[in-house]
Parts: sequence; C-alpha cells; structure tokens
Amino acid sequence: MLVDHDDPAGLAAAVEDGRDLLVDCACYTAAQARLLLPLIRDVSSTVMISSKAVYVDGEGNHVNSAAPPRFDAAVTEQQATLKPGDMPYNSPQGYGANKVAAELVLLDSGLPVTVLRPSKVHGEGAAPPREWYFVKRALDRRPALLLAGHGKGADHPSAAVNIAALVEVVAEQPGRRILNAADPDVPDGLTISRLIAALAGHTWHEVFLDEDAPPRLGRHPWHRIPPIVLDTSAGQALGYRPVGDYAATVTDEISRMIDQVARHPAWTPSGISPEATAMWFDYAAEDSWLRTDARPSI
Repeated sequence: MLVDHDDPAGLAAAVEDGRDLLVDCACYTAAQARLLLPLIRDVSSTVMISSKAVYVDGEGNHVNSAAPPRFDAAVTEQQATLKPGDMPYNSPQGYGANKVAAELVLLDSGLPVTVLRPSKVHGEGAAPPREWYFVKRALDRRPALLLAGHGKGADHPSAAVNIAALVEVVAEQPGRRILNAADPDVPDGLTISRLIAALAGHTWHEVFLDEDAPPRLGRHPWHRIPPIVLDTSAGQALGYRPVGDYAATVTDEISRMIDQVARHPAWTPSGISPEATAMWFDYAAEDSWLRTDARPSI
C-alpha cells in the first residue's frame, strides 16, 4: 500500500489494527511524528530512522552547516544536537533541526520507540548512490583520480542491511532509546576508490591534493576531515551484529551499477541531479589542473 506520510487516513489504513513492528524511514518533521502517535499505541515496537545530521560539535556546527563539524572522538548518542525546529526540512539548516523535533515527539510519548541515527546510507535503491562518484570515473576510464586531503577524508557509512540487522535486534527488545546505526568500519576515500576501481577492472594514477588545491577538486562524498565516526557500542550491547563491513555490503550495489552501464551506456542512477553531475564530474577542471606545472607527482 502506498500512502502519503501527511495523510492521517492513509496512515491509519496502512497500520490498521496494530503491528508487531513499525519502521518509519520517512519521518522528517514533528508534525509527521505527531500523526504517528495514535497509530503506534498498539504497535509492539516502533523504529524511527533519524540521522547523524542532528549532532553538533562544540561550536554548534553540523554536517549541513557552512563550517564543517569537528568531533574530537567517535560520536556517541550523548553528543549535543541541534535545537528542534520547524523550518523547511529539505534545507541545510532545517533537515537536522526537524529530525530532532520529530525524535522528541516520539520519545516523549512514553511509547516503545527506538530512534536510529545512521550516517552515509548505502545499499540497493539508495538515491543518490554516492559510490557513483568513483564508479563513473572508473567506467569512463579516467587516467587519474584526484583526492582531496590525500584521500584521508572519511564519513561513517551505514549499509541498509546493517541498519535492518539493528532494527531486528530492537524489535525483539522494545524500549525508548536512541542508537547510532553504522557499519563496523570507516573506510576513507582512498580505500573506497580502490575498492571500486578494482571491481570495475580499472587502474588510475592517484593524485593526492593538498589544501592549496582548488576547493572543489577531489571532494568525494566521504570527504570529512577530521573523519566523522559514530560510536555503535550501545547497539552492540543490545546484541547488534553487523551483516558485514563496508566492502562486503557495498559490492553488490556497485556490481549492479556496472552491469546497468554495460547494458545501457547512458544510464545514470536515480537521485543524481544535473547539478550533482556537473559538480562531481567536472573533468575539464580536473584535466586543466593536471596540466599545470603546480601539480604534485603521481
């Protein structure tokens, strides 16, 4: 059944007379959370998928702020968050603030609600699949790969199958809690690029950029320095065991993209906007920079 999240009657029909488990992957605002409350009173366990975008560092910066956050250690569930807000949720300042507001509505209800905070989600159907940044370059047989920050930037990935494994654990142990949801490892950009190049049967020269390089060059989707790492020990204490690490859980997704391009050369994954394509694949800017005498050795 397909219903609008803002349609109370549609939601009621979907939940009907209660369920053992309800997982809401599309709750973005306090208003949407409030619509759920009368529907989950007879649900044994409810899970809301939130986001690590709620976390702020000591300066109040978050992943969507103008200045990047700088976390001194792995981020636990006790890390400070944005204040709840009700501005447009599909905006840099509104996304995390609205997620916080939605979390509070559900947790303050006293009902058995688990809030999960994933990071960079990957898996079948991801829109956009961030791995496309490297997959397309490999399939285009780019001779060189530029990596900002020497490829050391990292942003904790969260495989859909690992999130599902955590959902299964909390479904069997209903309660009110917040848990980070992420993979057991945190590969950096260099590691991810090498994995994808190998799966695509391609090799390239790795060009490690310093801070004085043009700001957009080599900025892959995981470029966070210092790296953002989520502490997942609370979930592990409940019995969560990941299905696999990043490489094990992303391989099928990458293989599907490679197969799609082999069958349909003009294919582009869903969720990749023209603006993202122009930003991610500015080959002209890369080639121009590589031709300059200032480039590092490769």
